[in-house]
Amino acid sequence: MPKLNLQQQNYDNASLGNITGEDISRKLSQSQTPLRAVQTKNPYISPKQVSKRWGVLDNETAKNELLDSKTVDEMDCYKKNIENFIGTVKMPVGLVGPMRVNGLYANDDFYLPLATTEAALVASYNRGAQLISESGGVSAMLLSEAVIRTPGFCFDTLAEAGQFVAWVVTKYERFKDIAHQTTRHGKLVDVSVNIEANNVYLIFEYTTGDASGQNMVTIATNEVYNYILSHSPITPKYAYVEANLSGDKKATAQSLRNVRGKKVSAEVIIPAELVKKRLHTSVDSMVNYCKLSATGGVLSGSIGVHGHYANGLAALYIACGQDAACVAESAVGITRLEKTQSGDLYASVTLPNLMIGTVGGGTGLPSQQACLQIVGLAGEGNAKAMAEVTAGLCLAGELSIIGALSAGHFSRAHHKLARNASK
Repeated sequence: MPKLNLQQQNYDNASLGNITGEDISRKLSQSQTPLRAVQTKNPYISPKQVSKRWGVLDNETAKNELLDSKTVDEMDCYKKNIENFIGTVKMPVGLVGPMRVNGLYANDDFYLPLATTEAALVASYNRGAQLISESGGVSAMLLSEAVIRTPGFCFDTLAEAGQFVAWVVTKYERFKDIAHQTTRHGKLVDVSVNIEANNVYLIFEYTTGDASGQNMVTIATNEVYNYILSHSPITPKYAYVEANLSGDKKATAQSLRNVRGKKVSAEVIIPAELVKKRLHTSVDSMVNYCKLSATGGVLSGSIGVHGHYANGLAALYIACGQDAACVAESAVGITRLEKTQSGDLYASVTLPNLMIGTVGGGTGLPSQQACLQIVGLAGEGNAKAMAEVTAGLCLAGELSIIGALSAGHFSRAHHKLARNASK
């Protein structure tokens, strides 16, 4: 199992509720050493500006909750992640696992922290994870990876667009050199062209190392874009560094067919007796449900067919410092259930758009770094494994929810864990 190597910090939790606005203001004024750099580099998180915002809000109850002493002590950590800072939000985090993953990059029993306010979600994913482990683990494979940015150029005529493209295709190596000068971790691996009359879209595909990479590819593409505008023999009427062909933070048919981020497939075979014992249903019932729901997905116009990838992805992304908005594209894929010749349950998921990283973004923030350490995949060299584990989590969620629907327990679980808990 992953070793937990969390740096323990001593905070008197019992005293946090008694902190007053005066205490926080005093702490802000005393925190000059760690915050001095913030005042010059990020005025949004200077003690003076934070105090000013709370003065405008004039809400001591909210201030005591959002700007507790731990947040004040760690304020410097947030300088690259937020503007107009006023504090932090606490969310409940539940633990799923252990889930055994037998992947190309991930081979271990993993615990996964999920941050959510939706009752029954963690219990459902945990049931699926334990079922997977009891069946020998999920087999997972990272198939491909690429992060795309798509600048667009509009010309007066189709002929001008063609002349522009004729020039562009001779400059690919130059584009790669320019892009590589902006990053040590990213690499421009391909450039392709899409022409729509007098509009030209350039499709830049990057690998981004262990980072999710959206900012990385934007900065790199912008440098190439500026070079194009300065050197192109054909001047466009107008142009933009991103022309909405990339699928960034959107569910698209293009992404389902290709890759954005990391494309992963995961599968498991669940013995029929475990389906009956743990899910209280049958293989036939789960397979029939999958067929019916696949047709329902087609009728609804969904991109891909699955149960609820977004539930697990959002909870994992929030806990582990990912860009939560990328759930819009990451939660695209295909779930399949089949009955094997021996009567067991074959289950698989394919997710072609996992935007996930183990460095950069919010992964270095205190709570989020702690969650990545719980997984055992914090830092460089772990993004591929994290993608495979994430696909396993999605498969766990699919098994559990389809099992619940097949057994007629779906509503019962929510009533028991959500509604009763709120009474």
